[in-house]
Amino acid sequence: MIRKLTAEFVGTFWLVFGGCGSAVLAAGFPELGIGFAGVALAFGLTVLTMAYAVGGISGGHFNPAVSLGLAIGGRFSWGELAPYWAAQVLGSFTAAGVLFVIASGMPGFEAGGFASNGYGELSPGGYSMQSALVIEVVLTAGFLIVILGATSSKVPAGFAPIAIGLALTLIHLISIPVTNTSVNPARSTGVAFYAETAAVGQLWLFWVAPLAGAALGALIWKVLLAGSED
Repeated sequence: MIRKLTAEFVGTFWLVFGGCGSAVLAAGFPELGIGFAGVALAFGLTVLTMAYAVGGISGGHFNPAVSLGLAIGGRFSWGELAPYWAAQVLGSFTAAGVLFVIASGMPGFEAGGFASNGYGELSPGGYSMQSALVIEVVLTAGFLIVILGATSSKVPAGFAPIAIGLALTLIHLISIPVTNTSVNPARSTGVAFYAETAAVGQLWLFWVAPLAGAALGALIWKVLLAGSED
């Protein structure tokens, strides 16, 4: 179990450090900024690379919503859910702290939103709470369907991390303007406490919506698609 939790800690650290780090350090860098598309790709690459690196140890969740969805889908033990969540959140906090130390070394640094998620005034496009809630539920549900499908026994082994990484890239391309993209409560939690905005006060939505979306996606998979594995 310790190996599994360590793998989840390391994987979530890499996701937050790589994905949020690309947003904080590189997205808007003068003349060389990678922009939204670059950040989206960075998040996808973090999952793809770490799924290959440690997925064989822990399953490569790196996300409390994914762990919940896999438990509902019958792919993960309910008894391991709470320890996985703890390891994922701790990995996120650690990554956000390291990122803050690095970013604060730049002259004139201001944390600002610090790659946190939000709605209303904290949404990159000013989208409402309703919009944020709906898109996070829908995209997390889709993400779980991709994960459950890509890891199905009917799919050639070894390719799941590619599909999952590309799905996360697509999710970010769609929703960065709306919520700065969460679909991952751990990712949202780590950076929120370093932001100079009211991100912590909106953090509830980025737990509720991804968890609800994960449950929905898992149920859709079980009801409509799971028969394809028989």
